[in-house]
Amino acid sequence: MTNTNPQRVTELRALIADFLKKRLDDKLDKIKDTDETAIEARKREKARFEKETWLKNAAHRARQIQLVTHVLKATHPDLKIDVATSIYVKPKTLVSIAEVGSHVLGDDFVDDATGNAAALDIYDFLTQRYSDATILDLARASDTDLSNALSEDQELASSWMTAFSVVVESPCVKLTSHTLAKQLYWLTGDDSHDVANFHLLTPLYASSLTHRVYQMVQNDRFGEEAAAAREAKKKGEYSERPVREYPQLAIQKLGGTKPQNISQLNSERRGENLLFASLPPTWRAVDLKPLLGTNSMFPRYSRRPEVKQLVKALLAFLKSDPVNNRETKERRTELINGLIDGFLQLTAELRSLPPGWSQAQECRLTNAEKHWLDPEGVEQALVLEGLPLSTDTAERVSALFANWLNAQLRDPLPMGDPEYLEWRNQMHEQIKAEEREAQS
Repeated sequence: MTNTNPQRVTELRALIADFLKKRLDDKLDKIKDTDETAIEARKREKARFEKETWLKNAAHRARQIQLVTHVLKATHPDLKIDVATSIYVKPKTLVSIAEVGSHVLGDDFVDDATGNAAALDIYDFLTQRYSDATILDLARASDTDLSNALSEDQELASSWMTAFSVVVESPCVKLTSHTLAKQLYWLTGDDSHDVANFHLLTPLYASSLTHRVYQMVQNDRFGEEAAAAREAKKKGEYSERPVREYPQLAIQKLGGTKPQNISQLNSERRGENLLFASLPPTWRAVDLKPLLGTNSMFPRYSRRPEVKQLVKALLAFLKSDPVNNRETKERRTELINGLIDGFLQLTAELRSLPPGWSQAQECRLTNAEKHWLDPEGVEQALVLEGLPLSTDTAERVSALFANWLNAQLRDPLPMGDPEYLEWRNQMHEQIKAEEREAQS
């Protein structure tokens, strides 16, 4: 090997030596007695943590664990890494979608390890960081300086690096599920009676994403800054840090009394895995009033806190003059979709009122809004009067939404026909999508 950097070699040797010393000290601290048996035990531990001895043993045991981002064993503790497949996939290589998934982690994620709990010390070693890389990263890259730091015998060092590198590979020869794993049939065709139209899927536990969520929630619940923010809220004072609450949070324990048998990260969480409340919104009909004495539904829509927040965020984003690229378009679309969701939620709430409320003399909404918010009541009235039903209500409401949004952004931003058409089309597409879903 060539191009050796002596300073890096020295620093890597020091990193390895420090790791082994800390582990040895932990072992020695547990040997409290001073008799001959204890003295012999200390000698054995010191010999076991000699650099070459420990590295040779670790390389031999490396196949007993697998570094993963998605662990199958979380679905059942009896699954073994050599009979069922867990997966290691860097989040940034995953397809980016609008929903939250492992892809949102990008480069900032933590590896997990599963397999023989007695071999998880190898995980600790391989995740030691040097500069912006881990020992595993360097081993997989066949780093020359790491090789020299491991051993002066380059053939031996190379064999160790190879052994360490394969911990991201499943011991299974091919992708394999298990009878104890969760599986489901996913319809991919049109005929549910034909087995050829189904794929059998095995959902994997997104361990790296789960750990990130756990860390965020713990910080929001117990962190010092979060505690200070809650105290400020209690006193009615300002705080730069928002207060985040997680109502009806549940905790699922994985691994029982031995969470390390599931994975390393599960052990670090003491087996705790968070489950957010997945409940539909509760609409309080007692507080819901029909839209009377107003010429438009948009004043009530504009007063909703989530709408105010989204408009403010969209205005700030557009005023920053972002670069015209895919990320900008995705962020703008995300904010607009949030406004559309709020609009459709208000629509659903008002449609839950008894039909016919829009026919009251006090209702001054436009015909399109009346038909949109009270379709059954308006259609009954039209039938009684022998008048035709409107077929362009969705288009007209989409146009009203686009006009409203342009008005919110026009000061100080220049809003014109291109923006109007963009907002109108987004709203209309979402309405049509919901209609198709309701009919399916």
